[in-house]
Amino acid sequence: QVQVVESGGGSVQAGGSLRLSCVVSGYIHRTSICMGWFRQAPEKEQEGVAIISDRDDNAYYVDSVKGRFTISQDTAKNTVYLQMNSLKPEDTAMYYCASTPYGCPRIPGSADFGFWGRGTQVTVSA
Repeated sequence: QVQVVESGGGSVQAGGSLRLSCVVSGYIHRTSICMGWFRQAPEKEQEGVAIISDRDDNAYYVDSVKGRFTISQDTAKNTVYLQMNSLKPEDTAMYYCASTPYGCPRIPGSADFGFWGRGTQVTVSA
């Protein structure tokens, strides 16, 4: 049973930083694990924020976070991180960690990921 558990959300003023963590456990065979972050703000569609492959550390970022967010991983700890700097009010959302054992898609969509955490709230005030 694969489990995904996020931590690290909170409230911060614009310009501040937060670091999200996610532990993914339960994979029996590590083939091509992709882990990443999605977010959903009230009345907006869910969007893929950043994903990373355990094979080569290649990462994808949605345009709105490029240069501000960094995704990284510690495969020994089955953990993925999202360092969020220069936060803006429009980054306010519920952030979800997700994983799939079938490799990273070129552009992440929620249907590509079968395992999800419960989410952690990020609130950025002006």
